[in-house]
Amino acid sequence: MYPVVIADGMLEHAIPLQGGGGFLYWAIVFFVLAIIAAAVGARGVAGVSMEIARIFVLIFIILAIVALLL
Repeated sequence: MYPVVIADGMLEHAIPLQGGGGFLYWAIVFFVLAIIAAAVGARGVAGVSMEIARIFVLIFIILAIVALLL
């Protein structure tokens, strides 16, 4: 945490933005799940897992771009 001076002169602690690292973790988890499901022949589960992983990767990319612009 970083010290920040607020309007009345008191110090507060700010939490820096974190670029959505949790989304990337879950995207990798669902990607691995999709690979395993495809290997054992569960195509429905594999497709759903890949869609969830794709959504998490897109959210991660959007949050990373926003964090870089701020």
